[in-house]
Amino acid sequence: MKYIPSGSTVKKRLTTVKAWELPKQTSALAPPEVWTNADMDPVPVENQTWTIWTWMAYWATDTINLGTWETASSVIAVGLNWHDAIPVMVVGTFCVAVPMVLNGAIGARLHIPFSVIIRSSFGYYLAYFCIVSRSILAMFWLGIQGANGAQCVTIMLLAWAPSYNNIPNSLPLSAGITTQGMISYFLFWIIQLPLLLIPPTKLRYLFAVKLVAAPITAVATLGWIVHKAGSSGELFNLPETVSGSTKAFLWLSCMSSVTGSWATLACNIPDFSRYARKSEGQYIQLPFLPLIFTACGVLGIVTTSASYVLYGKYLWNPLDIVTMWLSSGSGGRAAAFFAALSWYIAQVGTNITANSISAANDLTVMFPRFVNIKRGCIIAAVIGGWVIVPWKILSSAETFLAFMGGYAVFLAPIAGILASDYWLVKKQNIDVPALYNPYGRYRYAGGVNWRAAAAFIIAVGPLLPGLAYSISPGSTNISQGVKNLYTFDWLYGFVVSIVLYTGFSKVFPAKESLSSTTIFGHEPLEYASDVERKGDGSSMDEKNFGDVGAVDILGERRESIRRASQEIKY
Repeated sequence: MKYIPSGSTVKKRLTTVKAWELPKQTSALAPPEVWTNADMDPVPVENQTWTIWTWMAYWATDTINLGTWETASSVIAVGLNWHDAIPVMVVGTFCVAVPMVLNGAIGARLHIPFSVIIRSSFGYYLAYFCIVSRSILAMFWLGIQGANGAQCVTIMLLAWAPSYNNIPNSLPLSAGITTQGMISYFLFWIIQLPLLLIPPTKLRYLFAVKLVAAPITAVATLGWIVHKAGSSGELFNLPETVSGSTKAFLWLSCMSSVTGSWATLACNIPDFSRYARKSEGQYIQLPFLPLIFTACGVLGIVTTSASYVLYGKYLWNPLDIVTMWLSSGSGGRAAAFFAALSWYIAQVGTNITANSISAANDLTVMFPRFVNIKRGCIIAAVIGGWVIVPWKILSSAETFLAFMGGYAVFLAPIAGILASDYWLVKKQNIDVPALYNPYGRYRYAGGVNWRAAAAFIIAVGPLLPGLAYSISPGSTNISQGVKNLYTFDWLYGFVVSIVLYTGFSKVFPAKESLSSTTIFGHEPLEYASDVERKGDGSSMDEKNFGDVGAVDILGERRESIRRASQEIKY
């Protein structure tokens, strides 16, 4: 039975903040004086449900969306051609698939979220800088994707009731949106809200729906427009308009744009891989992400090329093509309705996997006393959907969009430091209970690992002039070399941060943070068969193995860590 708060509880929550306090979880790995909740703990066995098929469905659903469809346009629009667009997409997504796999392996093995594992490299308190940075970006894009997806609702309503187009506008020009647009946006947001609350363990059902709807619509749109146009158009015959070094740096810039679009997930992929049944399953991301992303981009190129033959202009957004169907009678309106519905599902699915859950995990770590994943999703939906006023940003704030688009400058070093810490410095040996202890081995100096801070600052520093120029080119004067460096900002930040952090950690090792073995605090599923529980001597079967509170096989070790932390604290 679902929990429904009583009248007195509602009254208390309207009058006092304390009434919103969550019950303190007894299963947490943190010391007694540290507040935490179950959503921050390692995922119990019964919730480790993701298989290799889930991963394939995840990426098939996450990449098939309006943004991916239009990616190729950014390549061709700057003077390159389709011969360049395809390798740009392949190389760009492969580059980001590498940290996806490296960082995804952490969550798949330890079953903990990004916002907890990041403490291993940055330190217990400096980790909050990474968490806040990623949370802001996730909520921002949650709202922007919603504002873009509202067009799907508009098309569906126009297909159902053409008179919807006659709604008078009562909003001023400064609002950045019309009355019709606001109605469509509100409907998109309110219908999306309950879908955002789907637990990560049950997302595979949403993946199944989107995996059927979006690809069928994409391929059907391609087939229809090529049939109507009689050919795939002339886009494939367009020559390059750039050459030499200009072409090379444009190629790198476009590749970096593709890579940067997944910069958030390159950091927070442990938020999803923590639900993996076996750690090996997530390696499918390395070949599958470039394959499915490029396939969707090619669909966009062919469809757009044919649209010029049919309509006399290139229509990169598939919703623009779908809108044309509204004037083709009842059959056209029906096709437009179901196509828009498919793209709506695609946008919501991407919002859940790429933005909502990411922000919710961050909020649970920042405010564990009051926020769990479900509450975090609601808070993110409200902030991203209304507080930042995403429709106004889209209509007027070009410089702000340029800044957020360049935010990958900051996320690339975070992904690089996270990966190098686990694979090269810690050699895959992490003390999981210590990640929940502010006075444990990952405290470093005052909760800050200066090695990570230095690597981050040095990696980001040379890119900041380029970021400033991209935001305000008219008022920023930088050399051509700095501009060229910024064209591959993500790749530069990722690689340089790995080299610097690993170098600092080898030359100036933080010996107190190193462990010779992995200390789980709970035993992973693949090692369950031969493990006995310490403390009561009873054997551990798969059923009770999922209870984190019942699988503290390292109780004595945790107690010694707790005593040591108390000595440090006092």
